[in-house]
Amino acid sequence: MLQIYCKNTGTSRNYQEGTSLLNMLPDFEFDRPYPIVSAKVNNVSQGLKFRAYQNKDIEFIDVRHPSGMRVYCRSLCFLLCKAAEDVFPGCKVYMEHPISNGYFCHLHKEDSAPVTEEDIKRLKERMKVIVEKNIPFHRYDVHTDKAIKTFAKNGYDDKVKLLETIGEEYSDYYTLGDTPDYYYGKLVPSAGYLTVWDIQLYHDGMLLRVPDKNDPSKIAPFMDQPKTYSIFAENLRWNIITGLNTVGDVNHACLRGEASELIQVAEALQEKKIVQIAEEIDKRYHSETPCSVVLITGPSSSGKTTFCKRLSIQLKACGLRPLSMSTDDYFVNRVDTPKFPDGSYDFDNFDTVDHDLMESDIMKMLSGEEVQVPEYNFVTGLREYNGKKIKLEKGSILLIEGIHALNPKLTSKIPDESKFRIFINTLTSTLLDNHNWIPTSDNRLLRRIVRDYNKGAFTARETISQWPAVCKAEEDWIYPYQENADVMFNSAYLIEFAVMRNHAEPILRSVPKNCPEYSEAHRLLHFINYFTPVPDKEIPPTSLLREFLGGSSFKY
Repeated sequence: MLQIYCKNTGTSRNYQEGTSLLNMLPDFEFDRPYPIVSAKVNNVSQGLKFRAYQNKDIEFIDVRHPSGMRVYCRSLCFLLCKAAEDVFPGCKVYMEHPISNGYFCHLHKEDSAPVTEEDIKRLKERMKVIVEKNIPFHRYDVHTDKAIKTFAKNGYDDKVKLLETIGEEYSDYYTLGDTPDYYYGKLVPSAGYLTVWDIQLYHDGMLLRVPDKNDPSKIAPFMDQPKTYSIFAENLRWNIITGLNTVGDVNHACLRGEASELIQVAEALQEKKIVQIAEEIDKRYHSETPCSVVLITGPSSSGKTTFCKRLSIQLKACGLRPLSMSTDDYFVNRVDTPKFPDGSYDFDNFDTVDHDLMESDIMKMLSGEEVQVPEYNFVTGLREYNGKKIKLEKGSILLIEGIHALNPKLTSKIPDESKFRIFINTLTSTLLDNHNWIPTSDNRLLRRIVRDYNKGAFTARETISQWPAVCKAEEDWIYPYQENADVMFNSAYLIEFAVMRNHAEPILRSVPKNCPEYSEAHRLLHFINYFTPVPDKEIPPTSLLREFLGGSSFKY
C-alpha cells in the first residue's frame, strides 16, 4: 500500500501500488466548478492516467490553471489533427501560433485547394463525433528509434527531425484511434473531456477557439489582431523560405555547423527592421505634420531597453537627435501607489504613473520649453529632481518608453499625427514540430529568469513565482493597446532557445523540488532540452539577447 496526500482537501488516503489518478479522484471531495483535466504529482504536471507506485502529493487541477489549460489545448490540437486526417486523407495541419484568444493553424489539403466554410463544417462534425464516442488518448513510452520509425512511416518528417536530435534513449507518443502523434506535454484521458471549442476561418487559415481561462465553460471571446497576425506571418514566411520552420530543422542546421550563420542572419533581420522603423520615423518627422514623439512599449523581457538604444543609433544615422525618457520616472511616490485588495502595491496600475504631470511636461517640451524631468529612486520610493532637463530643438525627437506608453490616456492631449507608436513583443514563430507551437511567453520568461539571476536580483524560484502577476498586469495594461501601434517589432531570435539553454539549465535546476515553482522549472527544463545547445560567443555585444545574457556594450 502507498499513501497519497491530496492538496485540494488536505487529506490522505491509502491505495494499492499502480492506482491511477483517475481512479483516485472520486475519493477526494472538493469544490469542482469545472472538470478536472490533469494534476500535479510532487509538483510535476501529469495526466490523469498517471499511476502511482510510491507515496505522492497530488493536486488536481482544471482548465483555469495554466498547466491545465496547456493539457486541454494540446489535446484539442490532436483532436483537430485527427479529424483533419479522417476528413481530408493526405492533408497536413500546421499549428502556427496563439492569436486572437485562440490558435491559428493552416490546413494544407492534398489537392492544395483553399479551406472553405464547407471544409470547416465537415471538420467540426468529425470532431464532434470523436468527442461523443469518447475515444481515449493512449500514451506509449518506447525506444526513440521505434518512435522515429512510427512517424517516418506516417510521413511526419518534422517529428522525425526533432526526435533525431534530442538525444533521448526513450520517447513517448500518443494515439487517438489509429492516428499517432507527438506532444511534449500530457493530454486528457479521452476526447470526451473536450467539450468547449470551435473553429472558424481566419485570414488564409483557421482559428482554433479554446475555453476562456476565467470561465472554461465558455469559449474565450474572439479578439481580432490583424497587426499581430502580420508580424507572425512575416516571420513564418521567412522560416519557410530558409527551410527552418521547426526546431528539428534548426537543430540539424546547428549540427551541420551553421549556427554562426544563423546568428548573423537573425541579427541582420532585426537590424534591418530597426533601420526601416528609424527611416519611417525620419520620414514622418519631415512630413507636413511632423512626428515629434515616439512611444515605445511591450511586455516584460521583450527587449524594450536595448531596442530603444539601437533605435536611437539609427535615428542619429538619419540625422535626428533622439532624447529619451521613461514613464517609470513619473511614478508617484510609493506611499501614493495604488494597492491590490490584499494591501500590496499594484506597481503596474496606470495610476502608478503621474500621467497628468507627464503629459503636461511633454506638452511643454513640444511647445519648445526646457523642462526639468524627474528621476524615480526605486530604493527610497520617491520621485526626485536631479537636474535632468529636456529641450526639443530642431532635429530633436522625444522617445518615451514604458508599459503605459501606448495607453491613449497618457497622451490624450497630444495630436495623433505628432505620435509614432511602437509595440515590441517576442513572437516565436518557429514550431517545435508541425503540431506543437512554442508559447510566446516561455521565451520571455526564460529571458527574465536568466537576467534576474545574473544580476542577483531574484532567484529562479522568485522570478517564476512573480510571473503570473506579471502576465496578469500585461493583459490588463499592455496588450489591450498593442493594435494601436503604428509598427510592431518582433524581438524573437531564430536560435534563441539554443543559445539560452546553456545559461538557463543550471539556473532552473536550482529550484527546489519541494516548492510549487518547481512545476514550471521542470516544464521549462524539459522544453529547452529539445534544442541543440549553441554557445553565445558569437552573439554580438549590441544584440537584444545581451540584455539578458550579459556582455552588452550598452549601459543600462
